[in-house]
Amino acid sequence: MAAGFVKFETPKELADKIYEAIQLAASTGKVRKGVNETTKSIERGVSKLVVMAEDISPEEILMHIPVICDEKKITYVYVPSKAELGKAAGLEVPTAAVSIDEEGNAKKNIADIASKVSALKK
Repeated sequence: MAAGFVKFETPKELADKIYEAIQLAASTGKVRKGVNETTKSIERGVSKLVVMAEDISPEEILMHIPVICDEKKITYVYVPSKAELGKAAGLEVPTAAVSIDEEGNAKKNIADIASKVSALKK
């Protein structure tokens, strides 16, 4: 069951691809980790892709992110697990959100994810 702030459902295959893109971007590009860093990245307009975990409590800590992403026309997507999201970003702890600021070798993956997300939103 998706949380109340989740605007669309992400299929498992796409979630796996997102985790893979985050790992690749973390090793060859630049990834911001955590809600505060992600928010700053979005507001500065440098974020290429924002990823949020669905299993967050309280939900209010992420509710502002889709709104500012829409304002700045930045692609955002949800993944089911904050633990997996943290692991993909290279952390030993769970994280609620990450922002990919520089794609590195994940550029093609991120473009593919963005096109699939735009189809999911419709």
